[in-house]
Formats: sequence, structure tokens, C-alpha cells
Amino acid sequence: MDLQDQLKQLFPEHQTDNTNENLSNDSKGLWLQDDPLVCKYEKRKGKPVTIIEGYNGANDDFKQLTTLLKKSLSVGGAFKKEIIIIQGDYRNKIMEILNNLGFNTKRVGG
Repeated sequence: MDLQDQLKQLFPEHQTDNTNENLSNDSKGLWLQDDPLVCKYEKRKGKPVTIIEGYNGANDDFKQLTTLLKKSLSVGGAFKKEIIIIQGDYRNKIMEILNNLGFNTKRVGG
């Protein structure tokens, strides 16, 4: 029994609001685009970083996506000039997370 069923048992007369069901629950309100996001690996100052390019959402979406990736991987990172930078080589995990959110991804490099 999930939380929704428990709430229905506690409050049977409550009418649910279906406006949020039109949004994809997996995307968490992020702008989904048709073009694939490019995940590539680089070394900057001798340290490995994963770079995600090609996202054309709003600034708030960049912040939300960067925060989501950093929290799920427990690493540092930032976004600058429409590029998301994650510390470490996490291309496979990032691509899996982005695919689960509904994004198309493309791996660049080895």
C-alpha cells in the first residue's frame, strides 16, 4: 500500500487535483528537448570531469538539473555558459539518470 492509498483511506471525501498528472513525474518539471544531450569526458588541470552540453532549457532548469545530478552522484559540479560540469568520470551513471528523466543522451569519446 503506497502513500496515495493511505491518504485515500484517511480522507475518503477529498477530491484529488489532476492538473499535475499531465506533467511527467520522471522529468521533475524540467524542459525536455528532442536533441540529445552530449556527455563527454575531459581532464581539466589534471582532474577528470564529465561535461554535459546541448541543453537549451532556462537558467532555473540548468540549476535544477545540475543539483539533481550532483545530489544523486554525491559529487561536486557547476553549470557555466550552458554547460554542466560534474567532477569525476560519471558518464555512464549520468546518461542512465538522464535517460530515466526522459532525455536523449549521446556519449562522446572513449
